[in-house]
Amino acid sequence: MAAATLSIEEVGELSTRVLDEVERAIVGKRDALELILLGILGDGHVLLEDYPGLAKTLIARSFAQATTLAFSRIQFTPDLMPSDVTGSSIFNQQTTEFEFRPGPIFANILLADEINRAPPKTQAALLEAMQERQVTIEGVTHPLERPFLVLATQNPIEYEGTYPLPEAQLDRFLIRLGVGYPERADEWQVLVRRMEREVDEIELTPVVDGETLLQMQSALEQVHVSEQVGFYMVDLVAATRASSRVQVGASPRGTLALMRLSRGCAALQGRDFVIPDDVKAVAVPALAHRLTLRPELWVQRVSGDDLVREALDSVPTPPAE
Repeated sequence: MAAATLSIEEVGELSTRVLDEVERAIVGKRDALELILLGILGDGHVLLEDYPGLAKTLIARSFAQATTLAFSRIQFTPDLMPSDVTGSSIFNQQTTEFEFRPGPIFANILLADEINRAPPKTQAALLEAMQERQVTIEGVTHPLERPFLVLATQNPIEYEGTYPLPEAQLDRFLIRLGVGYPERADEWQVLVRRMEREVDEIELTPVVDGETLLQMQSALEQVHVSEQVGFYMVDLVAATRASSRVQVGASPRGTLALMRLSRGCAALQGRDFVIPDDVKAVAVPALAHRLTLRPELWVQRVSGDDLVREALDSVPTPPAE
């Protein structure tokens, strides 16, 4: 891991430049882009849950271009095998030896498109990589180059022929969010920019490299979390467990995710300390996907997002220090 040589002010400055560059490709979605960048700065994985055609692939590729990271994309399908993700050993007739051919997972940003279309065995091939940052094939462990980020997508409306992600794998994602449809003026801007450049593809200018991104991740350790704000995070997560409408609340991994994202939120604004508003800004995307709701709530159209917002309303905000 690279040494934390950057100041929080520099992290905020570089983050703004990265977001500005990505916004050249993605119009009017600054809030969603900030959350994805928080996932990257928090050294975590991002789950994008939204309808087709909302630039999820373009977002992943744009962040890869702006950060000079190696980008790889896998289209998950029911017949996708684990070896299609991780790679496999191939017999070389010339050398009469098996040699390892790395799969698309050996990248810095991996776009796992429609992750819930692959069978559980293939989804599980991602688990070790996401948690341990390594892949084990035929007893040999291959480390993945840092930074390593899985940006997965799934369609929230089409469930036919899908394999829902199990709770254990959902919990591996630092953050889950949707992009949403653009506003009227923003969608017109999409058309204007496309006409101006006269080609579909847009080339972005690199802002940081992999080494600088690692330093930005390390710099978040400088962001202070006071005891009051820390207990506020703990109480929020405890409120999700205490809710009568939840079968299983957020785990301590959810509390850690809340802290990582809150620190990133503070750093984006050039602050070296976390305030309650940082926690509130990331609570829903950090915690909602970690809750297992009671089955009857599905009929009532109650979501994890609603229950996290209820927790935010019920848990007292600590006073300003």
